[in-house]
Amino acid sequence: MNIDMLIDGILDSYDRYGGINRTEAENFPNRQNVVSVLQDIQCLIFPGFRFAEDINPSNIRYITGMRVNNIIAMLTKEIQKALVYTVTQQKGNADNIENSHCFKLAEDVSFALVEEIPEIRRKTQLDTNAMLQGDPAARSAEEVILSYPGLEAILVHRIAYFLFVNGVPIIPRIMSEHVHGKTGIDIHPGATIGESFFIDHGTGVVIGETCVIGSNVKLYQGVTLGALSVKKDLMNKKRHPTIEDNVTIYAGATILGGETVIGHDSTIGGNTWLTHSVPANSVITQEKRNK
Repeated sequence: MNIDMLIDGILDSYDRYGGINRTEAENFPNRQNVVSVLQDIQCLIFPGFRFAEDINPSNIRYITGMRVNNIIAMLTKEIQKALVYTVTQQKGNADNIENSHCFKLAEDVSFALVEEIPEIRRKTQLDTNAMLQGDPAARSAEEVILSYPGLEAILVHRIAYFLFVNGVPIIPRIMSEHVHGKTGIDIHPGATIGESFFIDHGTGVVIGETCVIGSNVKLYQGVTLGALSVKKDLMNKKRHPTIEDNVTIYAGATILGGETVIGHDSTIGGNTWLTHSVPANSVITQEKRNK
């Protein structure tokens, strides 16, 4: 068997099974471009923390401006792809009018996201402070910013959530799965999360699409906020729990169901399994059984 036959076999698989992202107008968003945009946004959130940069008062405006322009240009292009792809899937094709309309929507959302960055920075500062105050091992805000996977996962979620609620398809999931791969923390971009959110350690945390989390909530590793059922016909229903303000959920706890509400100021012990609501100020632990 020669090289040409090997190439023909691969090309034939493209025709048989799909999965190729072509360069035509209806192509899918590019993951590498989305990740590049995400990194630029993270650099605007925490300047000088992600890359070795010489940032000083004389050049910070230039550096910021360069990133803003890069974000708007590339994100607009990728959002347009996502919108055109969605229209194509629904209608079978996307004409020039649809393409132009998708471009305008994509550009508007890109500008809106950049406008939202100061607010995302405010919320992220609160998240950082929650980790600094809540973890005795944290020595400084800078240490948290540089090394805590929970903070990175929450920051990316706040970016992806903004795009998600503004009707952007596909791209928020690319962002959330990128940071999931880095941190082991899986937060669906549709989850609603309040201020001062703290994920400690983080590995194995799962937060579902319709989960609602209040302010000053703390989760440890291995916590699942999931659904009781994963049937496809439930896709537009609330499937995941509501966690009210000032709740702490310890490692390995599983809380399931769209009607499940964990009342404010409650503590859920490690390895606890809950499929029902608990009132405010509850302390829930595993039952002790005599062997």
